[in-house]
Amino acid sequence: MYWASWVTAIVLLALLYVLGRYKVSFGIRVLAAMILGVAVGAIFQKDALDIALFGTVYISLIKMIVIPLVVTAIISSITTLTDPGQLKSVGAKTIGLFIGTTAIAAIFGLITAKIFNVGSGFPLEKVADFKAREVPKFLQIITDNIPSNPIAEMSTGKIIPVIIFAIFIAVAIIVEGHRKPEVVKPFKDFINSFKAIMFRVTKFVIKLTPYGVFGLMTAMAAKYGLDSLTKLGPVILAVYLAAILQMVITNGGLVLFAAKVNPIRFFRKAYPVIAVAFTTRSSYATLPVNLETITKRIRVSDRIASFVAPLGATINMNGCGGLYPAIVAVFVANVYGVELTFYHYAIIVGAAAISSIGTAGVPGPASISTTVVLGAAGLPIEGMAMVLGIDAILDMARTAVNATGTTVSSLVVAVSEKEFDRDGFNHGVDEELENYGTPAGKDEVVRA
Repeated sequence: MYWASWVTAIVLLALLYVLGRYKVSFGIRVLAAMILGVAVGAIFQKDALDIALFGTVYISLIKMIVIPLVVTAIISSITTLTDPGQLKSVGAKTIGLFIGTTAIAAIFGLITAKIFNVGSGFPLEKVADFKAREVPKFLQIITDNIPSNPIAEMSTGKIIPVIIFAIFIAVAIIVEGHRKPEVVKPFKDFINSFKAIMFRVTKFVIKLTPYGVFGLMTAMAAKYGLDSLTKLGPVILAVYLAAILQMVITNGGLVLFAAKVNPIRFFRKAYPVIAVAFTTRSSYATLPVNLETITKRIRVSDRIASFVAPLGATINMNGCGGLYPAIVAVFVANVYGVELTFYHYAIIVGAAAISSIGTAGVPGPASISTTVVLGAAGLPIEGMAMVLGIDAILDMARTAVNATGTTVSSLVVAVSEKEFDRDGFNHGVDEELENYGTPAGKDEVVRA
């Protein structure tokens, strides 16, 4: 059965390759990879675990490009903002959107948790080897995220210190550029050139997305199977319903009323982001696709996209820091027989919104945010151990919400800053993210 799983996987990967050769759209191939991966994992079960190799390689390649992509994108985008006031405006709007939408997501989490009455009648099963994660103090988080050795922090993948370092460099370029433009010009040209090269490398990696998704989904289905969906079914339903409400009401509402564009058209254009986030379960892995989607399909300017998207991949936690901790809080309260009051609900929403920023850059943000929320509401922190068995399934919805919220925030900020090509969004031809061999003539029409 082990070798049969590998033969099946290779045949299906070849099928995905053929679909690409026949110009089947990127989104359809990613969706096909999801379905095929789940099927292979469910059929072969533990014999298919090693097929995760394809997903592991894909995620490693994504990690390879994230740091240089973020650094060059941020420096390049900020140095185009010649007015420091514009930088403050963009930053304030971006962070405000991230915090506000996370609070709304927490409210939706509470609503769906109450609808499905999560945790009610659930057998109290404590995980023996579970240890509650230590919640870093807020001041400690701040000091940990101040860059002290940018090279070391790049090597360990600490995104926030790298972003701060890149912002310092960009601001210094702006200030020095006003005094001696000839001094900073060579470096700006280098950054812009390196950014173009990194985008080309990113395109190479994005082409591998269907194969990586196939490996990731096969491993998930093989490891968890379908049995884990039954006992904790209400929690899964609550998370996914909250995710849909956040997508439709919050994101759709911002797109319709704040950006004044057609939400259906927006979600159709943003589908690659949703699909990749859902399957990879990583905002960092989705970042290259998000940047491409925001600029090529949503038609937001490079400088807004390059500022909002990397920041969103780090601190925008509508799913991980908003709806999920709220649902887990209700679940734990019901399991332990704690009656929640309006005060508790207010604490849960407030803690979720704050922790979405406070836990940025900390590994396992969903667990840390949930720990903060449970602690703030006075609930047993160890209770979250009972939902860890289905964390991978929940994380797909959480990450899709996170990444889509970043795409929406980019659009809203771009509209407010007049950096949105409305005509191109409404009437332009959507550029397939994997089609980088587009003939010159067609490419010119797309970019016009």
